[in-house]
Amino acid sequence: MQWAFIQIIALYPNLVERYYSNGLYLYISKLLRVVFGWLPFSIGDILYLCIGIFIIKGIYTTIKTKKIYIKDTLFKTGALISVLFFLFHFNWGLNYFRQPLPITLKFEKTTYTSNELIVFTKKLISKTNQIHYLITANDTILVENKLNKKQIQALSFEAYKQLQLTHAQFKYSTPSIKHSLFSTPLTYMGFAGYINPITNEAQINSLIPKNSYPATVCHEIAHQVGIGSESEANFIGYLAAISSKDKYYNYAGYLMGVRYCLGEIYRTNPEEFDTMLLLLNKGILKDLQNSRDFWESYQNWTEKYFKSFYDSFLKANKQKDGIKGYNKMVSLLINYYTTEKL
Repeated sequence: MQWAFIQIIALYPNLVERYYSNGLYLYISKLLRVVFGWLPFSIGDILYLCIGIFIIKGIYTTIKTKKIYIKDTLFKTGALISVLFFLFHFNWGLNYFRQPLPITLKFEKTTYTSNELIVFTKKLISKTNQIHYLITANDTILVENKLNKKQIQALSFEAYKQLQLTHAQFKYSTPSIKHSLFSTPLTYMGFAGYINPITNEAQINSLIPKNSYPATVCHEIAHQVGIGSESEANFIGYLAAISSKDKYYNYAGYLMGVRYCLGEIYRTNPEEFDTMLLLLNKGILKDLQNSRDFWESYQNWTEKYFKSFYDSFLKANKQKDGIKGYNKMVSLLINYYTTEKL
């Protein structure tokens, strides 16, 4: 019955937008962050751990006793899945079915040409170079943020307060941002963070490079304010980071935008890619290389399976492009700046 309801409600994004994302969810998310946000550790991660132990214990008991109670096992498994399915969608998951950002932000267009991508990327590179030089006063030096990651986290609230001045719908209160208890396995899986949909805690991988950390925090907060789509969370995270009064947040936001635009150029117009790289400050190139080296050092054979699972999960929640949808941020960036100044 729950599955059938989800299939039906997904056909009415305007109702989800009005009554859930901009209605009931605002109260649910704030309540969850009030209840769990003050704790220094992740309740959501502990919940995942308990579920894992419960499953392992059940398998162990079955093997040890060599008895399988099929009816009882199916009933308990179905009950657990049913409860989790309900909590997932009620606490957060219905945001997957809301109106797309281009509609709510009233974009004039939603597509772009190859030439528009090149022109915009050059402008974004120029802006990123400016921020980089403002911090380092030398275009060959790598940016070094003196704050620790917990201190960087604390600045995210102010970033969203600044964003709210121009986009009131992204109001954020009662922060709940925590390092994942599973940061090491998370890195091997290739993920920088995630939102726990049951507890509304933003989980950040504590191991990721510091210069990309602010943008990751802002991305996960975007999920907390009700953005389900990964590309849209990237975009809102970018807007929050560049809206901040902190120059390191600005740099992280622009760096993320440049990385996605360059990735799209490499995919669609590889001969132009090398030309774009020559426009970047050498210090930024070092930053991009450091990030690449970090993730490559954790690459392993299991990563593709975890990402394949997540891809299927996104598609099951009506995100038809799956994990490739992250790259849709490029379209959002280009079309947003047709009416806004970079």
